[in-house]
Amino acid sequence: MPDLPMLPVRVTVKAVVEETPSVRTFYFEPAIPSSPGQFVMVWVPGVDEVPMALSSATSITVQQVGDATTAMFLLRPGDSLGIRGPLGNGFTVSGKTLAIGGGVGAAPLLHLAVEGQVSTFLLGARTADELLFAPVINASSNLKIATDDGTAGHHGVVTDLMDEIDLEAYDHICVCGPEIMMLKVLERLQKAGVADRGQFSLHRYMKCGIGVCGSCATDPHGLRVCRDGPVFTGADLLESEFGRYARDATGSKVVFPWAKKAEE
Repeated sequence: MPDLPMLPVRVTVKAVVEETPSVRTFYFEPAIPSSPGQFVMVWVPGVDEVPMALSSATSITVQQVGDATTAMFLLRPGDSLGIRGPLGNGFTVSGKTLAIGGGVGAAPLLHLAVEGQVSTFLLGARTADELLFAPVINASSNLKIATDDGTAGHHGVVTDLMDEIDLEAYDHICVCGPEIMMLKVLERLQKAGVADRGQFSLHRYMKCGIGVCGSCATDPHGLRVCRDGPVFTGADLLESEFGRYARDATGSKVVFPWAKKAEE
C-alpha cells in the first residue's frame, strides 16, 4: 500500500448544487482520483475534519447533520476546503452487479454507476424530493425506485424491491445507506445464501482516517473502518457489531434503537 497522505490538500469549491433541502454536492478542483467507495477526510477550516465519501473524482455529496456540514453549507464557489485522501478500500466488482442505495448512501454508489459497472440499481428515499441522482443512474443502469411515502416508484422501503429480483443472478451486491437499511439487506442476502457477495460501506466515528488511532475499530475482530474498510463483505459483518451498536467519540457503545427493541 502506498504512503498515506497525512496533510490535507487545498481544493477550491467550483460549484455547489442543492440536491435536496438537506443534501448538497460540492464540486471542487483539483480532482482526487479514487476507486468507487473510497473516502476522504474533509477539513473545514476552523471547524472540524470529518470523513466523507466521494461521489466523483471532483465532488463530495453532503448531508447537513453536524457542525462541519453546517459550516460547509455556507461555502460558496471560490471558497476552500482541505482534503486528505483517497483513503480506505472501495468496492471491487466484475460481472453482473446490483447496487442498493438509501438516502445520501447513493453518493459512493453513483461513482460505480457512472462508470457503467452497475447492472441494476435499487434507489430508496423517504420522499420523491429526497431521491438522489435518479436521472444520472437511470442513464447507465436499470433503475428501480422506492419511497417511504409512495411519491415515486414503489410505496415502501428499498429492501422491498429485492423481492422482485433474483439475487443469485448477481456476482456482486454493493450497498450503502442507513445502517438499519443495510442490516435488512444483509439479512435477505444471508437468507438467499449469498451474503458473501454483499459489499457494505460502513460509517463509523473516525479521528485519524489512516488506521492509527483505533477509534473506528469494530468488534469482535478489531477491523478498522478507515483502513480495512469502509467497504466490508457481508460475510465479514455477520458476526460483528454491525446492526447492533457503534461507538461515539469517547469510545462508549451506542446501541441502535432497533437493536434495543429487539432485546426487549
